[in-house]
Amino acid sequence: MKAIILAAGEGKRLRPLTNDIPKCLVELFGKSLLQYQIDVFRSYNINDIIVVTGYKNKVFNFKNIKYIQNKNYDTTNMLETLFCAENELKDTVIVSYGDIIFEKSVVESLINSPDDISIITDSNWKSYWEERFTNPLDDAESLSLNDDGFITNIGQKVTNSTQICGQFIGLMKFQGRAIEIIKNYYKESKKQSESGINPLNPKLSFKNSYMTDFLQGLIEYGCKLKAVKTNNKWLELDTMNDFELYNKMNMDNTLSKFFSINK
Repeated sequence: MKAIILAAGEGKRLRPLTNDIPKCLVELFGKSLLQYQIDVFRSYNINDIIVVTGYKNKVFNFKNIKYIQNKNYDTTNMLETLFCAENELKDTVIVSYGDIIFEKSVVESLINSPDDISIITDSNWKSYWEERFTNPLDDAESLSLNDDGFITNIGQKVTNSTQICGQFIGLMKFQGRAIEIIKNYYKESKKQSESGINPLNPKLSFKNSYMTDFLQGLIEYGCKLKAVKTNNKWLELDTMNDFELYNKMNMDNTLSKFFSINK
């Protein structure tokens, strides 16, 4: 099992913290986001770790980590960042966004999931979003499940919370038959986009497709995406408001309702 961490982002909404370092190297509670992830993966003997870099790629210096650069990080999105590491998509692969941190139990539940495609979703998203946003629905996206716990809709804009059974946190696992399926589907979709219409998201160029566009496309392609549920136990660092909020909550001893630093 290996882990691919998508860490090409610039983090413009975290300036000035990201003036000289990429988003994933911003520190929370004395440790960078990337270090949190590496520590959690290694605690489960996942030592084959690939970091896909982009912005400020030369500042990375973690030992025993393989680096792959997305040279077009400033004109592409998360999906293209992942497929910069296409040759690393083999056997069982955990894929993580570089701007999140998570407790060990979240990764454990992902490791233990037997499905070919497993997606971590936060069932207790609303209370967390309410802390971060004046209007949570401005940022929240759709996530619908069938009776068997498989995702039927993901990543779309919503008008009410009834369309949301959870939120995708940016952490997933591909294994078994899914490895070749996602590679083939990516290539097919990219080829189709050459006609001028992006099949993943007609509003965007293919290179700017979101990861959730790809996941929704996989659903429509006939793949089963299993929702592996968590109740918080993670944080996303996207804005200076997030940074200030988490540090305040840590000082006030209220952070643990969403994330425990030592778990």
